[in-house]
Amino acid sequence: MNIGTASEKSGLPAKTIRYYEDIGLLTADRASNGYRDYSTADVHRMRFIQRSRRLGFSVEECRQLLSLYNDKERESADVKALAKTKLAEIDRKLVELTELRDTLRHLVRSCQGDSRPDCPIIEGLSSSQRKQ
Repeated sequence: MNIGTASEKSGLPAKTIRYYEDIGLLTADRASNGYRDYSTADVHRMRFIQRSRRLGFSVEECRQLLSLYNDKERESADVKALAKTKLAEIDRKLVELTELRDTLRHLVRSCQGDSRPDCPIIEGLSSSQRKQ
């Protein structure tokens, strides 16, 4: 199938498919006319990458996951280790985002938002200390 059909079936834009090929994440056969020719297995790999990316895996992590996906002798412990590492990273980011939200919430609540020039938000942003 051509790139348009593969794009439609996988849900990935053609530009993304080409990018994944450029960086070696995907490979396509070539038809006699020189156009890319994708198989059903290629579309499955595209969907696999798409789901992995949506879960926050980087391109390099997707490369590792694809390697494990294609390895029929893989150990599920290897896959689980990658997923656990990603989960820990997401948990750290959630803590960070919660702290950012709480700090910003505090600054917003501290500001009167009136016509006066003094503003706790500006003061908070310009101070070297983090406010909670």
